[in-house]
Amino acid sequence: MKECNTYYAQGGIACVWDENDSFEKHVQDTIISGDGLCNEEVVRTIITKAPERIHKLIEMGIQFTRKDDGDYDLGKEGGHSQRRILHVNDLTGQSVELTLIEKIKQFSNIQIRENFCAINLFCNNFRCDGAYVLDQESEEIYNISAKATILATGGAGKIYLYTTNPDIASGDGIAMAYRAGAIIANMEFYQFHPTCLYHPFAKSFLITEAMRGEGAILKDIKGNEFMEKYHPLKELAPRDIVSRAIDSELKRTGDDHVLLDIASYQSSDYIKKHFPNVYEQCKQFNIDITQEPIPVVPAAHYSCGGVLVKLDGSTKVKNLYVIGESSCTGLHGANRLASNSLLEGLVCAHECAKTLSKRVKDLKIYEFKEWEPGHAVPSTEAVVITQNWDEIRRFMWNYVGIVRTDLRLQRAKKRINLLLDEINQYYWDFKIEKNLVELRNLATVAKLIIVSAISRKESRGIHYNVDYPEKSKMSRPTTLRRPW
Repeated sequence: MKECNTYYAQGGIACVWDENDSFEKHVQDTIISGDGLCNEEVVRTIITKAPERIHKLIEMGIQFTRKDDGDYDLGKEGGHSQRRILHVNDLTGQSVELTLIEKIKQFSNIQIRENFCAINLFCNNFRCDGAYVLDQESEEIYNISAKATILATGGAGKIYLYTTNPDIASGDGIAMAYRAGAIIANMEFYQFHPTCLYHPFAKSFLITEAMRGEGAILKDIKGNEFMEKYHPLKELAPRDIVSRAIDSELKRTGDDHVLLDIASYQSSDYIKKHFPNVYEQCKQFNIDITQEPIPVVPAAHYSCGGVLVKLDGSTKVKNLYVIGESSCTGLHGANRLASNSLLEGLVCAHECAKTLSKRVKDLKIYEFKEWEPGHAVPSTEAVVITQNWDEIRRFMWNYVGIVRTDLRLQRAKKRINLLLDEINQYYWDFKIEKNLVELRNLATVAKLIIVSAISRKESRGIHYNVDYPEKSKMSRPTTLRRPW
């Protein structure tokens, strides 16, 4: 149950806390990072509600890291003009998630069903009545009716060859909502985190941006600093700029990675105290971050697009709500400001709860038909799943990655159309199992990203197209709805 992007969120939660900071400064930092596509009303609402959510977490028992004088140790990350990141060392997401899970377990009226996989939503005239789910242990498929259905399924980093996300991040909620008729927005804006640990045996380990906020410097493998060539904020520039800078250096030098050096700028005790998780994880791969730089590469990290929703998670499909990374509230625009993601999830989940507490007594449960397996048989060709997944991840990385061109995007579109035909045929011919569900969703989200990227004839925020290097004077969110 705990496996998700939130669990691995290291940095923290952005919140105006210090007297030298202000809501307006946080708003402007967010809007600047969003590069002209943020919904300012949403930005202001979420940011002003942040302190209330933080106080609630503290009340629940979250112990944010403090300095020796007792004040909260506020971090600073790329794009922020002030120190405003509340964190639990470098395990913030894990601490928040585990605390909330323990809180949920205290309620006898909440059923927790683990090892279930949602297959599809059931909708009738744009009203969501529940979902079909697969019990992975019994291999039975159940239909679960609900007055309201909330998707909080995270992002889709698994769609790329290199990602900071765990394997469960396969875009399931976005794909299911799309098939149900919800509007999908801004899928071309997939954020790449500049610093993922580069090691043949390391899998998807993010090196927190907070490390650069505490003085770590990016260097090429010869030890030369390079960020000053790309942005006046250097290592603290927005993530899209840092990622493109690293990508440019790698293409220029032909190297496989760059170096992130904190050992030269902070003491061993300071590093171990502030980044205990990064220290221990790197130590497993014989990298002592107190003595040597860390090899890093950019990796797919966060989907700024998703299901188009209001602040409370409501969608165009009645009784369907989406919160967190699966959603697109308008907070992030064309590029998410660091540590605004946990903040968005906290605020929007609370708003969703408030809305449903008012509506629930007026909602009805609509029963729907049981799953019909048709003539599906057990698979004897599971290699199709692994082959297609590998192909999707590779062409998405090469054609729809940090730097794009029209030619690469058209190549990707041709490939995904062929693969979708093959995957959909496989889906109807063989019995449902988790890997097949995820592959189908990955392919759907891949096409959403590709089609959205093709339609944006400019470079803005995370989306950079060599054929359209400038920003257009008029820009608006990209939206998609079935059919294509």
